[in-house]
Amino acid sequence: MKVLLVSDAGSIHTRRWASSLKDAGVDVVLFSITPVEDDFYGRKDIRTYVFDLFRYKKKKKIPGLGSLASHVCAVRELKKVLREECPDILHAHYATSYGLIAALSGYRPFILSVWGSDVYEFPKQSVLNGLAVKFMMKKADRVLSTSRVMAAEASRYCSKDIGITPFGVDTELFVKDSGHVREAGCLVFGTVKTLSHKYGIDLLIKAFAAMRKMLEDDAAMKGISARLVIAGKGPDRDALVKLADDLGMAESVEFIGAVDHEMIPELYSGIDVAVFLSRSESFGVSAVEAMSCSVPVIASDAVGFREILDDGAGIIVPGEDVRAAAREMYRLAKDPGARESLAGKGRRRVEERYDWKTNVEMMMEEYENILRTRL
Repeated sequence: MKVLLVSDAGSIHTRRWASSLKDAGVDVVLFSITPVEDDFYGRKDIRTYVFDLFRYKKKKKIPGLGSLASHVCAVRELKKVLREECPDILHAHYATSYGLIAALSGYRPFILSVWGSDVYEFPKQSVLNGLAVKFMMKKADRVLSTSRVMAAEASRYCSKDIGITPFGVDTELFVKDSGHVREAGCLVFGTVKTLSHKYGIDLLIKAFAAMRKMLEDDAAMKGISARLVIAGKGPDRDALVKLADDLGMAESVEFIGAVDHEMIPELYSGIDVAVFLSRSESFGVSAVEAMSCSVPVIASDAVGFREILDDGAGIIVPGEDVRAAAREMYRLAKDPGARESLAGKGRRRVEERYDWKTNVEMMMEEYENILRTRL
């Protein structure tokens, strides 16, 4: 089976799907409209074609026509690749430029996977965007989503049955190292997120500051300190550093920058509680990774988190409610038994729903089904 993926070569999600499908025996080919920054695909023996759409767009001088011309050229380049490779399936990830270019190629069978903002945000930005998403889904032989709630959102733009192919984790890699050296008498809270308004890092810093005050006022917690570790990069870093300083938390909040994906389990091995207070979240793979590492999770009531953490697999707090988040952080800080119980429930949830090997098998089944229906 040969599958041509139309997806962002730089995305960790693309890399994981491409390499895992390759390992499963699929002849994977990748077409990206963003450049490849390293030799990842070469090492995996995945043929990669790149049309730098956004660089091409900048060359055009007439406003509006640059975008149109670049997409037309991208479709033309994709068609060349399709003629050369003759894949059994064309699979586009992300219902924006990637999905549109694939849909306009006219190639069948065509699968479209939605990722999140492409159905929650992009179609609402303009009437044209909404029509574009409807067009892509109409052209697709199969539409896939990483979660049930996202599938429900996507169903606003098409009447087709939408398949669920979760984006889980390698449960053999994402495990807590019980031998990790810990700082005695210090509880570590942590998060791994892009430092932008959408992901509520400002809310987390405020909640942590409030929780620290609760600990300091609790005589039973005398001698127990707390730190907050924030992993990730993004446009709001400087403002967030200033916020921590303004709240008197500069010494207790550590910004460690971006962490390589394979190093995240090591990071979580040093964290007692993971907290994600995103203002919006379509799936929440960050929470799944923490849960797989047996770290208890507190998260906002964004739709993606609610699906992952239902039935007590984690703690959900109202969005934007700093005090509620602080209270739950304080409760877990005081109760190691509750932390242990929640960690176990989270790990079991991941094993049941989000084991990456099972998720890849689900995608393979989707491929096999669509090929059978085409016979």
